[in-house]
Amino acid sequence: MVVVGGGPAGIAAAVSAARRGAKVVLLERQGFLGGNLTAGLVGPCMTSYSLDGATQLIRGIFDEFVTRMVDLDGAIHPSKTNAGDKYASFITYGHDKVTPFEPEAAKLVANRMCLEAGVDIRFHAFVVDAVVEGDTVVGVIYADKEGLHHQRAAVVVDCSADGDVAAYAGNRFDYGRPEDGLAQPMTMFFRVSGVDDNVVENYVDDHPTEPRVYAEIIDAARANGTFPVPRRSVGMYKTLKPGVWRINSTRLHGLDGTIAADVTKGEIEGREQANALMAFMRENFPGFENAELLDTAATVGVRETRRIVGQYELTLDDLQTGRHFDDVIAMCGYPVDIHDPTGAGGGTAPSWATANIYEIPFRSLVPRDRKGLLVAGRCMSASHEAMSATRVMPPAFAMGEAAGAAAALAISNDVDPRDLPVGTLQDSLVEHGAYLGTR
Repeated sequence: MVVVGGGPAGIAAAVSAARRGAKVVLLERQGFLGGNLTAGLVGPCMTSYSLDGATQLIRGIFDEFVTRMVDLDGAIHPSKTNAGDKYASFITYGHDKVTPFEPEAAKLVANRMCLEAGVDIRFHAFVVDAVVEGDTVVGVIYADKEGLHHQRAAVVVDCSADGDVAAYAGNRFDYGRPEDGLAQPMTMFFRVSGVDDNVVENYVDDHPTEPRVYAEIIDAARANGTFPVPRRSVGMYKTLKPGVWRINSTRLHGLDGTIAADVTKGEIEGREQANALMAFMRENFPGFENAELLDTAATVGVRETRRIVGQYELTLDDLQTGRHFDDVIAMCGYPVDIHDPTGAGGGTAPSWATANIYEIPFRSLVPRDRKGLLVAGRCMSASHEAMSATRVMPPAFAMGEAAGAAAALAISNDVDPRDLPVGTLQDSLVEHGAYLGTR
């Protein structure tokens, strides 16, 4: 089988399938694994717990991945963090039990877990087409330094985030919000060093009524036109390193993450915004007087592109009511997190009122139009609103683990993944450490 994309979903899918005996080829376009964990500098991992922080919902491969980073002093287990703390950008709602981690630890642990499971990792491999026979995906075409290659597969798991394989194969997909087709804006993450951590925390303690850190300063700058980016707040997350913070505040509107020219534009403009923000923060934020730009992400962060049309579309109502699915393969608690496709607002907010725990069904990973194919990650079958909650890294790990398990079990039972008895899949997931509640 083939897993396309070595981000959170792809890592979990590859390891999950290989541990169940499948021969797995993992195709990754970068020279390292991790996707947004590493190339995108996105962090921390948002919550793997219920919304109230009481129950760890996403376990299995994700928890093993985190625990192994902790053993390298490269992460803090989410059980050790709290809503509103410095690792959560001082944000309370939806930010309980986040997972701070270091990108280099993520690269190393991802490599080790894949190689130990027997995964055939192929870096610098960019998938450019799907091979379809009738209505069944039977492989992919990918490019590397040696040219084009045809890789056949009994099952392909599309963890490209953009649903590339599903789209190439002709499966239908949706894009953006229903009213105008616009997707959430991209963001260029960056890290700064030389921050006086104590001054930042003292500022937060002295301004407890501010909805976001430095809100008064930012609001004043926006009012007089001196805030350098089209966003109403600065997301800043403490890392494990003294004086080093991740900044999630650039905003790149009107770009399509499936178009290379738009991604290029986003990466160029994103780095310009990062430098402008760096200058603004140094001049205006207490604690940032001696801060320096440490690095920008290798790739721009894309929040939303294709959402495949699957056997079931997960909806906002499903998240708000905590609807139970007989084919549940993951349980999550991260709330709706929509960033305005045209404006400055966005992020988690209690106004969306998602349930404390909600479920993801296996059918949302099964494309409606093509056999021999599963998807995992933000390209799952979901509405614009529901995807904004499930797009973050812990749910991607959970979906990847389920898709990899389903692919391996389908191969060993000589059936298409859509025909695999869901109870067989659920039993296997629980046996390997996943949490599915009472099912």
